[in-house]
Amino acid sequence: MAAILVVDDDPDICALLQFKLEGSGHTVLVERDGEAALSAIDRESVDLVLLDWMMPRMSGLEVCLALRERPVRPPVLLLTAKGQEKDVERGLAVGADDYILKPFSPREIVARIATALARSAG
Repeated sequence: MAAILVVDDDPDICALLQFKLEGSGHTVLVERDGEAALSAIDRESVDLVLLDWMMPRMSGLEVCLALRERPVRPPVLLLTAKGQEKDVERGLAVGADDYILKPFSPREIVARIATALARSAG
């Protein structure tokens, strides 16, 4: 399966996603802010990033932009409570591959991850 980096400042969301994704056979790394996420991506091989928009120190949009400037670009699924049309457009414009609204269904996240991984492999 895949190595997935979950980046969210909410420990409950991180724990839920880690449990669900590991239960689906994935390896899960967890970071709580954008700067730590970029450091983790420099150290580890990551197949996909599940990224919160609103975080301390560095927003998910800033992380997404930084990832798009790197030679290795894992798919990014933006996970956020920002659900207005302009927010979705902005998230996709900075390079997110998908946009998932909170609250979310863990089963839907697993399905969207599978789709994004299949797309990136092809």
